[in-house]
Amino acid sequence: MGPAVAKRLDKIGLRTIGDLLEHRPFRYEAAAPEVRIADLLATEDEVAISGTVVRTSVRRPRRRLAIVQARVADESGEITAVWFNQVWLADKLKPGTSVRLRGQLRRNEFTVRSYDLNGASATADFAPVYPASEDVTVKKLRELVGQALSYAHDHPDPVPANAAWRLPLRVDALTALHTPRNPEAAEQGRKRLAFEELLILQVGLARRRHGREQEQAPALGEPGELVARYREALPFELTPHQKRAIEEIDADLARPTPMERLLQGEVGSGKTVVALYALLRAVEAGKRGVLMAPTETLAEQHFLTLEETCLELGVPIALLTGSVKSDPAAAKILVGTHALIQEGVDLADIAVAVVDEQHRFGVAQRRALTAAVSPRGVNGPQAKPAGLSSAAASGGAGVEQRRAITAGKTPHVLHMTATPIPRTLALTVYGDLQVSEIAKPPADRKPVKTAWVTQDRSSEAYKRLRKHLDAGRQAYVVCPLIEESETSVARAAEREAERLRKGELKDYRVGLMHGRLRPAERRELMAQFKARELDVLVATTVIEVGVDVPNATIMIVQEADRFGLAQLHQLRGRVGRGAEQSYCLLVSRAKEELTDSALARLEALVATTDGFELAEKDLEIRGEGQLLGTRQAGFSDLKFTRLRSDRKLLEEAREAAEQLIGYEGPLNDEVDRIFAGREVQA
Repeated sequence: MGPAVAKRLDKIGLRTIGDLLEHRPFRYEAAAPEVRIADLLATEDEVAISGTVVRTSVRRPRRRLAIVQARVADESGEITAVWFNQVWLADKLKPGTSVRLRGQLRRNEFTVRSYDLNGASATADFAPVYPASEDVTVKKLRELVGQALSYAHDHPDPVPANAAWRLPLRVDALTALHTPRNPEAAEQGRKRLAFEELLILQVGLARRRHGREQEQAPALGEPGELVARYREALPFELTPHQKRAIEEIDADLARPTPMERLLQGEVGSGKTVVALYALLRAVEAGKRGVLMAPTETLAEQHFLTLEETCLELGVPIALLTGSVKSDPAAAKILVGTHALIQEGVDLADIAVAVVDEQHRFGVAQRRALTAAVSPRGVNGPQAKPAGLSSAAASGGAGVEQRRAITAGKTPHVLHMTATPIPRTLALTVYGDLQVSEIAKPPADRKPVKTAWVTQDRSSEAYKRLRKHLDAGRQAYVVCPLIEESETSVARAAEREAERLRKGELKDYRVGLMHGRLRPAERRELMAQFKARELDVLVATTVIEVGVDVPNATIMIVQEADRFGLAQLHQLRGRVGRGAEQSYCLLVSRAKEELTDSALARLEALVATTDGFELAEKDLEIRGEGQLLGTRQAGFSDLKFTRLRSDRKLLEEAREAAEQLIGYEGPLNDEVDRIFAGREVQA
């Protein structure tokens, strides 16, 4: 192809023959019967006709409109076929040319939707319909993919031959995907290619797990007196989900291999209680624990939450962020941001590391934390762990593989996220981690009642909010994320807070929190809000996680249609932290102005408070590619997998991967291509 076509293809992400072969159709043309020209008057449906061009002409009834007309004949009669704005076709539709046309009879003319000239197959039943663009038509993509199929044999099949799997060869799957005989054949081809991409991913993750088994971590033994005192000091009974998570963590910490566990939980479900338990297990073993959070606000909130309990237990704790420079030397538990991994902070005796909201950290920051807490760093002996390919062993596969090539002991790591994801997605994204779930909040928490109104009824929302304030409660008003710039968001929030002070909330004490405030100002503001010196906190999404004020019982989210579903659920989690009934009021633009996905998000949030159910809904609305893309560099290209329906396929791939940890062959090249230089992140 010429450079102009190549440039247009590049814009839609197609740069190689492999890209063309893996450009999956999003649907196929439905079957259309072929009829004689004389029988066209008997149907209004889309049909196909075949014949020979008798003559061709071009009409231009008005500016910017050209109509190509070709008189087409078969043994039963003649019809005029028409194409709009495709003048170049006139030269191809010469008298005597054999054509097959697919379209509909309209006003005694046959309006052509797709066509074949001299035996091409664009009008065939089940013809693929590809994601295309204005510059690259579906027809052009069919032509290019058809040419690319002739090169499919040149690509080695990465799936090892194994009769037990009974899978077609890769080349046969690609042929079935792009030129299927029927819908069943197309689906069989897709499933074979989905199994391949899942197998490649699961083999890489299985090798990572296997590499960790070669590492050494401090075995912390059985729970001791300190954590017993901690559990007794808690002012509430642990939920069954919390107890199970603690049991799973205890089992991990008793082993001399590093714990790598994900703790994902519902908003307000008590993950921090479990995290502190893990940190205290390190302290009672004579080691230290570290909790790293992605923002200063969240780190400060964690510190304030943990400090009181730690002081009661006699455990020194310190906060370390970019703006708070405490001396960490005497502390047994360190809480902070990436400032924890700055030069000069000694983390060599860390036994347990908790990484909160870990998907919000950069890869380099997580690697630096690992290096800081590992006695030998990431530059230990370059021995290749058993079962790892050379590229993976060289350090290209991220934190866990880097640990596998260090000789020193590594810490137990607990990853936390308050953004639940579906189980199938968890097996894909977190395939090398053990997963604990805290799916239910404490029993004394009432589900937050959520309502949705449009902007013209927002006065009703503020009327309800004022009733809560008059009853001695507190409230949040969340401003929309208008632009990406934090400065412009802060200015918008300032304007909104000022408007509310003069308008709907003129008789109340209103505070403002946004990302441009200095840390000391932020801490002072939160202290005032907790002490009930402020009635309303107007805020941007800086309050999305970590803010815990039980007396705040109502929230208004302005322009809620601008937020993602997971973010809305996180924001809603700032209320309902106490025993009182709480409310979240979503205010959006008029319904007719909203996209289908925005409507679906708002309807879902009103329908349920279950974060795991919402995660499934988010997967349905956005698709696995987008969800993976936001969480995971390098794994957003699951081109053939449909996680909502391919759970069985995923489990088969995980099982097969365990047999292929030490496999040498074409599969390794694909595993290395996906994993080299990247870290799985969720």
